[in-house]
Amino acid sequence: MYRQLVGAEVRLQFNKGEVTLEYFTPEELQCSHCQKDGINLEFMERVSALRKQLGFPFIVTSAYRCPEHPIEARKASVGAHTTGKAIDIGVSGLNAYKLLIGSLNAGFTGIGVQQKGEGRFIHLDNIEASEDRPRPWVWSY
Repeated sequence: MYRQLVGAEVRLQFNKGEVTLEYFTPEELQCSHCQKDGINLEFMERVSALRKQLGFPFIVTSAYRCPEHPIEARKASVGAHTTGKAIDIGVSGLNAYKLLIGSLNAGFTGIGVQQKGEGRFIHLDNIEASEDRPRPWVWSY
């Protein structure tokens, strides 16, 4: 991983195999419960492209989660985060609107919006449709 100063912004990059991800660190994409690295790199390339297009920082509040993660363990069946193809981005106000529109235009298949109270975020995923999880889908928390 290296840091590069670009204008007033510090740009992070890390290489994983043949993939270089900008803007994100490996630590913020791993499971906060067990620190396992399970994020899908193709998914993160899409997220990175959206981040570059929109031009503001994406604050990751949750990315990959192992099935034993406390949030996943409370569910009847594990969610999109366990696939490595989901991320929650802490955002509000005008940037939340820009992220929502950008995500729809970029073709993310699952978009969850939490924009009230503390802990505002937008969930993005690219999981396949199933009986219990139709896609494309937009919901609010």
